[in-house]
Amino acid sequence: MRKGMEGYGMNESALFSIKDFSDFTGVTQSTLRYYDEIGLLPPASRRENNYRYYTPFQIIKLSYINVLIDLGVPLSVIKDMDIKRTPESIIELLTQQESKLDQKLNEIRLSYSIIHTYRRNIQQGLTVHDGLIRVEDMPAFNFVLGHPNNTDFKNHATFYKEFIRFCQAADEQNINLSYPVGAYHNDMPTFLEVPNRPDRWYSLDPFGKNICPADTYLVAYKRGYYCELGDIPEKMADYAKEHNLNCKGPVYVLYLLDEISTNEPTQYLSRICVSVSKKHAQKKRDYENSYKSYNFIKW
Repeated sequence: MRKGMEGYGMNESALFSIKDFSDFTGVTQSTLRYYDEIGLLPPASRRENNYRYYTPFQIIKLSYINVLIDLGVPLSVIKDMDIKRTPESIIELLTQQESKLDQKLNEIRLSYSIIHTYRRNIQQGLTVHDGLIRVEDMPAFNFVLGHPNNTDFKNHATFYKEFIRFCQAADEQNINLSYPVGAYHNDMPTFLEVPNRPDRWYSLDPFGKNICPADTYLVAYKRGYYCELGDIPEKMADYAKEHNLNCKGPVYVLYLLDEISTNEPTQYLSRICVSVSKKHAQKKRDYENSYKSYNFIKW
């Protein structure tokens, strides 16, 4: 705990040695020497031994310096401001710092969001296995959808050529490529036709305006490099047929495990999902069977 000035037997006309001033203020002697060298806080006097001595009034000056340092103001600005300091100039300085801190806060929130997104994907990827196909209730998620891929992509263009085009247009479309990137197919038939040539790509940006709604989804998991899905599309179609499921809406391919979490491309893990519902005819049969059963019990 810092001592009061009386504890040093000093009044306002007395002088602190650099050691006493350091002990009282909590600022190291090396820092005080540096402040002296740059002209920010020179000592009040130097004795014949060239030792630095400070007045109690300089504690107030040091308080000004410490507050602005804590606010992130550069020492050069603090020094200039000390000469022409007025309430108006301090308001202007604080407004500038507030704006800079707002920007830093936004950067921190963005970094946190990216970390959270990757951590969630990786944790899910560690709980499933290659080839798993099942029906899941999935929560909604936001994303940013890229431009439609070129029409010749389905037949001629290479995977990387079209993906690079998506990346090059990311800035103008406000797409943050720091988030995981996935493949978007317009519907199940187009996915089955060319599963390794998506209609678009998307960024899994939780602040995106596109929304994949909460629903029941047919979900499959497949290890392998980007868009190398093997026979998973056909197996998903067979699963849907066997369980009387109607696939509706887009097909989303997202890599839960990618180059961020593993340096082995064969261990990348994709999640493929499409919204499903029971086919209408099956629903009707279920209803009729339930009605007959109810009448029989009642009779």
